[in-house]
Amino acid sequence: MSSFTLYLVGMLILIGGLAYGAHLAGLAPQWIAVGVVVLLGLGIVKAVARTRRPDPPAH
Repeated sequence: MSSFTLYLVGMLILIGGLAYGAHLAGLAPQWIAVGVVVLLGLGIVKAVARTRRPDPPAH
């Protein structure tokens, strides 16, 4: 499994836990969905940034 996949799986588990906690706290479903979408977007951006290979040096 690649580092990118592991990072995203961990992020999905974190987002799922936060969404469940927000549901138990009585937060409206549309706000839970907004939070999930934002966190998922941030997770993808961070996963790409952390697992991207550095560009080769220019000659």
